[in-house]
Amino acid sequence: MRDARLRLSLNGASHGRADADPAEAAQGDWRDLDTESVDRASRAAGSDPSVRLERVTKRFGELAAVSELELDIAQGEFFTLLGPSGCGKTTTLRMVAGFEEPTAGRILIAGQDVSTMPAYRRPTNTVFQSYALFPHLSVGDNVAFGLRRRKVAKDEIKRRVSGELERVGLASEANRKPNQLSGGMQQRVALARALVNLPKVLLLDEPLGALDLKLRKGLQIELKRIQREVGITFVYVTHDQEEALTMSDRIAVMNEGRVEQIDGPEEVYERPATTFVAGFIGVSNLMPGVVEAPDVGGGRARVKLDTGVEIDADANGVATGERCHAVVRPEKLRIEGASEPRRDGAPSVEGIVEASVYLGTSTQIVVRIADDIRMTVLVPNADEAERARLPGGGVPVRLSWAPEHIHVVRESIDGAAAGSGSEGEPHDAALSTTPTTTQGGS
Repeated sequence: MRDARLRLSLNGASHGRADADPAEAAQGDWRDLDTESVDRASRAAGSDPSVRLERVTKRFGELAAVSELELDIAQGEFFTLLGPSGCGKTTTLRMVAGFEEPTAGRILIAGQDVSTMPAYRRPTNTVFQSYALFPHLSVGDNVAFGLRRRKVAKDEIKRRVSGELERVGLASEANRKPNQLSGGMQQRVALARALVNLPKVLLLDEPLGALDLKLRKGLQIELKRIQREVGITFVYVTHDQEEALTMSDRIAVMNEGRVEQIDGPEEVYERPATTFVAGFIGVSNLMPGVVEAPDVGGGRARVKLDTGVEIDADANGVATGERCHAVVRPEKLRIEGASEPRRDGAPSVEGIVEASVYLGTSTQIVVRIADDIRMTVLVPNADEAERARLPGGGVPVRLSWAPEHIHVVRESIDGAAAGSGSEGEPHDAALSTTPTTTQGGS
C-alpha cells in the first residue's frame, strides 16, 4: 500500500506559515488540503511537469531578485538551482514553497496554480540548512510530528516513521534527542521528517551547507540514493558546483535573477552556454575573439582570437563578426616543451610557465601566452617520474588540445564570467579585453 501511494499520490505535508516556528513550518498542516483531487489532476495531466514557473518575477522595491523566470521540472526529477549568493535561487525556492509571493507570473505544482495558495496548503516540504528540529522531542517524535497533526492513525504513524528512519539509517536512534546526534544525523532526521509526509515536491535549501566536507560528500550520495528510491521531485538549492554535478538530473545555473543555462551535469560542464557558466562551473580557460566564419563544417566556427591565433571550435549558434570566447577546460590541455615536434597537428598556443603548484591528485601549471593571457593546465599525478619531468617556471611550452574539446560561448548577461570567491560569489574578470582562467565557488 505504501509503495502504491509513493508511486501514485506522493502527497506531502506542506510548509507552515512564514511566521511559524521553523520546525513546525517544516512539518506543515494538511488539514485543509484536498490531496486526492490534486492527485487526480496530476494523473489526468499526464505529461504535466511536477513544477512549472511561467514568467515568474519577484521584486523587492526596485530590486528584481528574479526576472521572468521560466522553468519546467519533471516529475521525479532531481533538479538543482545553482548560482552565487544573490543570484535569486533561494528566492525562487521560497516562491515555490509559498514563503514569498511572486510579483508577476504563475507557479504550478502538478498542473495546479498555487501562486496565491498559502504555504501550508501546498503539497511540498522543505529541508533547511538549519535542521529545525524540536529539541525537546525524540528523533521518532520529530519525524512523526506532521502525521500527528494530521491525525493519522497511530499504527500508520508507527509504520511510516519506522520505515523512514530505516531509509535514512537511523532506525536505532529513534529514542534519542537531537542534541545527542551529530550534525549529519540531525540532517537525516530532518530529511526523514519531510519524506514521511509523502510530499509531491521536496524543497532543499542548501541542506548540507553546515556540514564538514567529508560528511557533506557522503550525504550527497545518500540524498541521490534516497531520491531515486522514493521517486519524488527534489528541487535543490546550492552554490556548490560539486554538489550540483554529483546529485542532479538537471541544473539551472542562475545569475542576477535569470537562468543562463539549463542542462544535465555533463552538458553544463562540458558545453557551458555563456562565459558566466564556464567560469562558475569548474575551471575554464576563456580566450576572447571574433567569429570570422560561423560554419566551416561539422557545426564548427572559425574564430580569430585577440592574440591573432585562428582556431576552429564548436559554433554554438554564434554569427559572423560576433564577439565570443573560446573555452577549453584545463584538464583537456596537453603541455609539452615548445621545442618538441608537434605530435599530431592539433591546434596550439605557445607561452612561458609562470607557476607550478602541487595539488595532490594533480599538478596545476599556469602558462602566460601572448597579450599577457594566462592559461591553466591540470596534469594528473598518475606517475611520479612523469610529474618530475613537468616544466618549471620560465620554461617555454606549447599548449594543445583536441578539436572536440574547445567550443565558443557568448558573453553573459553582465558581460563577465564567474570567478572564485567566498560562498561562490563571482569576482570581476576583464574578459572583454583579455582572456582569463576562471573558477567557480565551491
